[in-house]
Amino acid sequence: MILPKTKIEKEFSGRGVELIVGVDEAGRGPLAGPVVSGAVWVHPGALDLKFEGRELIRDSKSLSEKQREKIHKFLVENELFTIGVGEVSHKMIDRINILNATLLAMRLAIEEVVRKIESSQTQKVCVLIDGNKKVPGVRHEQHLFPKGDRNIFSIAAASICAKVYRDKIMKKYHEQFPQFGFDLHKGYGTKFHMDQLQKNGPCKIHRKSFAPVRELL
Repeated sequence: MILPKTKIEKEFSGRGVELIVGVDEAGRGPLAGPVVSGAVWVHPGALDLKFEGRELIRDSKSLSEKQREKIHKFLVENELFTIGVGEVSHKMIDRINILNATLLAMRLAIEEVVRKIESSQTQKVCVLIDGNKKVPGVRHEQHLFPKGDRNIFSIAAASICAKVYRDKIMKKYHEQFPQFGFDLHKGYGTKFHMDQLQKNGPCKIHRKSFAPVRELL
């Protein structure tokens, strides 16, 4: 089991960076629903903190839904962590494409978390991003880490926040469109989802710019 380390956060903190924010997204691949990004600031005092469930702060894809919800609750309720979330709708995805929508969601998440913790004094902010694309419109220093959700603590925490937030959205959509099973696959192109698309046609939250949906229109 690969557990993310706090080495990068400590390194930047040692250089005088006051706010180190990890960023990740959930929902780039699904055929329906929004793309969501999470941003998490970890207080320096938490970087060496040992606590119950510490091993659950890792890549959200390696956790069960119950585990993600457990650690998300801990992150939200613990004052040593500050969370921001950015959500971009299926309509905006169709308008600007999924890459630009993902980067926009990241910018919104970064802005929210920095707004929550930034004092009136100028503070140096460093953003650690999962992936290989910098986020346009962000005035802070950015560093890119492919597979950062596997290796970097704050990015792993952000991946959990993004995933839990988006899953809750898709469960609500399931109440409107139960035939698609959004509560189970969260909009990803599973066999069941594809079968239901063929049978029922797209619903209003499907991404019309994605090929499997576009071909049915």
